[in-house]
Amino acid sequence: MEARVKAAIWVSMATRLSDIAGRPAAVIRKGDPDSGGILCLLRGREGLLVLSQVRDAEGRPAWLRATGETPVDDATADAYVARQVKRDPDLWVVEFEAPDLKPPFEAKIL
Repeated sequence: MEARVKAAIWVSMATRLSDIAGRPAAVIRKGDPDSGGILCLLRGREGLLVLSQVRDAEGRPAWLRATGETPVDDATADAYVARQVKRDPDLWVVEFEAPDLKPPFEAKIL
């Protein structure tokens, strides 16, 4: 079984990678520092993609396009985040400037 990285450490790593790439990042909501789930908002030219942290069939970390294949507007993304936070109060929400809608960190996207 693969060791899991604490949420606060992962968020710190991802925001630093984004900063190094010259793309601003912001922690919108802090969750549980040890075991909180993570939502990533990728802000592109056409709107937002929301990525939800999941595990693939083999148990490896992956990301799911939670709001679908195409970018959505702010209101749609905000509503999705609000629903998820209501279900999981330990959730982290991190927004990345991503004109190309690609995350600044290595990610397997399902």
